[in-house]
Amino acid sequence: MENLFSEKDIAYIASKGYELEKIKQQLAFFQKGVAPLHLVKSATVGDGIQLLTSDEKLFFSRYFDTEKSKHRLEKFVPASGAATRMFQFLNAFLNDFDPNTDTVTGYINKTGDQNLNVFIVGIRKFPFHAQLKEKTRELFPEYSTFSRDQKVHAIIHTLLHTTGLDFASKPKGVLPFHLKNNQLITPVEAHIAEAKQLSDRSEKGRIHFTISEEFQADFEALVSKHSDVAVHFSYQNETTDTLAVDEHNNPFRLSDGSLLFRPAGHGALIENLNQVDADVIFIKNIDNVSQAAQEQCINNQKVLAGKLLYIQNQIFVYIHKLLEDLSNDGLIQEIKLFVVQQLSSPLPTDFQMFQSAYQREYLLKILNRPIRVCGMVKNEGEPGGGPFWVQDEKGRISLQIVEASQIDLTNEHQKNCVNSATHFNPVDIVCGVKNAQGQKFDLNEYIDHDAVIITQKTILGQPIKAIELPGLWNGAMAKWTTIFVEVPLATFNPVKSVNDLLKPAHQHVNEW
Repeated sequence: MENLFSEKDIAYIASKGYELEKIKQQLAFFQKGVAPLHLVKSATVGDGIQLLTSDEKLFFSRYFDTEKSKHRLEKFVPASGAATRMFQFLNAFLNDFDPNTDTVTGYINKTGDQNLNVFIVGIRKFPFHAQLKEKTRELFPEYSTFSRDQKVHAIIHTLLHTTGLDFASKPKGVLPFHLKNNQLITPVEAHIAEAKQLSDRSEKGRIHFTISEEFQADFEALVSKHSDVAVHFSYQNETTDTLAVDEHNNPFRLSDGSLLFRPAGHGALIENLNQVDADVIFIKNIDNVSQAAQEQCINNQKVLAGKLLYIQNQIFVYIHKLLEDLSNDGLIQEIKLFVVQQLSSPLPTDFQMFQSAYQREYLLKILNRPIRVCGMVKNEGEPGGGPFWVQDEKGRISLQIVEASQIDLTNEHQKNCVNSATHFNPVDIVCGVKNAQGQKFDLNEYIDHDAVIITQKTILGQPIKAIELPGLWNGAMAKWTTIFVEVPLATFNPVKSVNDLLKPAHQHVNEW
């Protein structure tokens, strides 16, 4: 492996801030492969997923409102993703359609893709309709004389082309998702509104967006309208990029002979999360916002945060008691039940055989780590990770959020675990990242560094393999205390396609 890198390579690696040992580990993953996770079973209600009663939800929501002034709160929103995939079917239409010879009906019949028809029928219901209409007539002064097919082409051209609105090349966060009181609202502004309502009234709401540096001006233009919120930005750290290899697992080299490093996926954002100065951090994806269910979404986050603070306070009490009282067997028994029943952390089957001192140290280790309360929605066929009981190489079982790419679906038992899953992960997570002494955990210490994912890509027409670091809410949080709580499906409203903006959760009331 040493011979794979020249002195020039090693100098380049050092200049970029990469760690040679980590690069060698990445090469080892390519050569040996990545072991899939071992699912024991899917987490279900009553077995890993907690179902709160109406009274419990009310209690935790009020508990959060009572306790939040004691804590520094911040929202953390990964927002660097481009909107390209939202408009994929429209881009395909522009590439394949000739407005002078083709018809829209013929195109739809030929491709069998009804997304275009849904877009056309719903055009007046999109929040950006008026903006799009004005810009289309500006670009095409003769628009009124066009045939229907030419008009459709002109509208989509205006929506996507650089001379028009250029929506497909922008980040999702800065696009208009909602229209309220004739004002366009972007996901950035919707998240800011949530941050305001979650914050203590005596302080500004806080929110942190991870973005691409090239679009910072777009984000800042939106944020400048909200001086009553403290907004922070960060970029994915280039030193988290991973080495790409060719099909023979040798470092891939560009035409000038230099090594190719690629961004390592959202798992790299654990570095950004680790820098957030807060006690409680709310994590949501940039596109998961709602107009119709905004109040319900905010109250749901309060419930999750109240649950976290309530459990965390009990953890801190137990930690202090364990540190003060070294020989209380009754206390150890009480904490054991708490760990198993409230933290969903199974203990070794022979735990009772351990000496009291070792039981105490074992429980302290379980209690003294970051904690997250994760909302889980009922499985409605949406893509994404799900909640499972997972067994590690030492036989320890824990709750994890697992992606399909981490599972060996050729194994019948693993496949059955996936098929029996009742819930999936909407990314609605509340994190407690400080210990009982008020000190910040180093989140890098709680990563399962083996939970990487190898992906297949193409560059310059050549196949390559790349590594994605353990996902932010997957392997990057594998060693956290994890609590799953069922949350209403109404709180999950992602926008994967532009047509998702036609769903009731994103619709506005407006006369056209």
